[in-house]
Amino acid sequence: MQRILITGNMGYVGPGVVRHLRQQFPQAELIGYDMGYFAHCLTGARRLPESRLDRQIFGDIRQLPAGLLDGVDAVVNLAAISNDPMGQTYEQVTLDVNYRAGIELARQAKAAGVSSFIFASSCSMYGAGGEGAKRETSELNPLTAYARSKVMTEQDLRPLADDNFLITCLRFATACGWSDRLRLDLVVNDFVAGAVAAGEISILSDGTPWRPLIHVQDMARAIEWAIGRPAEVGGTFLAVNTGSEQWNYQVRDLAYAVADSLPGTQVSLNAAAPPDKRSYRVDFSLYRELAPTHQPRRTLSDTIDELRDGLLGMNFRDATFRSSELMRLRVLTGLRETHELGDDLSWVRAVATRPALAPVIA
Repeated sequence: MQRILITGNMGYVGPGVVRHLRQQFPQAELIGYDMGYFAHCLTGARRLPESRLDRQIFGDIRQLPAGLLDGVDAVVNLAAISNDPMGQTYEQVTLDVNYRAGIELARQAKAAGVSSFIFASSCSMYGAGGEGAKRETSELNPLTAYARSKVMTEQDLRPLADDNFLITCLRFATACGWSDRLRLDLVVNDFVAGAVAAGEISILSDGTPWRPLIHVQDMARAIEWAIGRPAEVGGTFLAVNTGSEQWNYQVRDLAYAVADSLPGTQVSLNAAAPPDKRSYRVDFSLYRELAPTHQPRRTLSDTIDELRDGLLGMNFRDATFRSSELMRLRVLTGLRETHELGDDLSWVRAVATRPALAPVIA
């Protein structure tokens, strides 16, 4: 690979992807393209993640600049309105960014001669999955705008693939683990934050739903594999569940695993909550067959310890973190309240004047 474009690189997953690709492709030109919504949401980073790139370009995936794809060999599309609460609040924007802009990016990439296109898809498309582990051929049952956007994108990417334009849709399990831009609106991360800040884990359901998980570092390793895979491994179009069967957990078991790592933590279940229909176990055997050297390496216990140690290292004690900027929806809400983002989540050129800072008295 001579030139790799990573869209949406300034979110939760992107910093680890950039770090890993820089290690694996030291001579490649790495280019980031991002709106910058969460650029300021750094968590304990000793180095700006984007300093590992050759170029960082700020822009909207819905408005690709001319020349962005010139000479690019591989595109990694991470850009998305990236969880269910944001998708519910901004449903139309979710479809525009995750689906329509993603397809247009792929079309332009193919026209520009890009050879490999990697799409960060999601196992959430299985929705109410029942008891059986879902394979790639299982019925899809997306329950949210976010999940629907992934299904629609995969469907419209398929006809674009050919011998000169390989497409890999990595159906990732639920992300977790430490990042230079940590999110706490993810189940394991949320539980560890609650245990560290307040000694409490509040499960908003009865704890029975199933979730497959994957560490962000193992996501980066899967992306590396997808960039280099030949057509003989998976075909010109591949949609593959990406994770490990060992990481299929019920939510309550995740909570108790976190409590074991932080003695004294209290776990509360909401037995009266309506059933959470988003419950699915996933079969990852195809990924294991196709990518034997890129299987997940991280474990749940070391991920919990890593999150605990990282939060303690930040002196994290915010028991109200669900209202903080460590929740991605809260970041967008704050930017809307200051009129820096419009209704469609595009940047407003003329922003409201901020209150002046009080003078510093020596």
